[in-house]
Amino acid sequence: MERKLVVFSGAGVSAESGLKTFRDADGLWENYPLEEVATPEAWRKDPAKVLHFYDLRRAQVLAAQPNPAHKTIAELEQLFQVQVITQNIDDLHERAGSSRVLHLHGEVLLARSTADPTLVTPINGPSLRLGDRCALGSQLRPHIVWFGEEVPLMGTAAEMVQEADILIVVGTSLQVYPAANLVHYLKPSAELHLVDPMELPSGLRNRAHHWKEKASVGLPALAQDLRYRLLPS
Repeated sequence: MERKLVVFSGAGVSAESGLKTFRDADGLWENYPLEEVATPEAWRKDPAKVLHFYDLRRAQVLAAQPNPAHKTIAELEQLFQVQVITQNIDDLHERAGSSRVLHLHGEVLLARSTADPTLVTPINGPSLRLGDRCALGSQLRPHIVWFGEEVPLMGTAAEMVQEADILIVVGTSLQVYPAANLVHYLKPSAELHLVDPMELPSGLRNRAHHWKEKASVGLPALAQDLRYRLLPS
């Protein structure tokens, strides 16, 4: 039976494709304070500003290319039943070839209805504008989970981690909650690998294999190790 491998990816993976993270030292995301562009309150106060901000993010995503980390994750499907859970709102995992990707925090290339959050649609063209409406006639908003909103796919993601034989955490500091809690759903018999140049959180140092490299270096090395262990002796 094919072993189940779950990859939990964060902003550090996309950063190597040139996409800025929102946890830079200055507390800004591309010169925007987060509370002005990434909260429900911001949307109510100035929806045009929020739409413009995500138009810029969308343009950056479309100009970016998958890096070796994304490609390595896709190639692991040759060896395992792979499920990607990502905090990233770009489509670089899909473009690299990953066939099963769950986006915890939404997708910047999609819009959703403000009347019914289950009505999700691709964005036609480069911009989402005031006046762009869903089938119910309500304004479309970015299909993004903003700060202060519930993460609706957390339960699904937790179930995926519970079923994993191997969990790889890459490109995340495990400081964004509730997503950071996912590692605690892993069964005791499963392998846990963290790929990150920073030190491990203290609670995981005796549990995880630490690949102390950036994603594009550590993931290929980890994949080679997994491949070697699967080869018949």
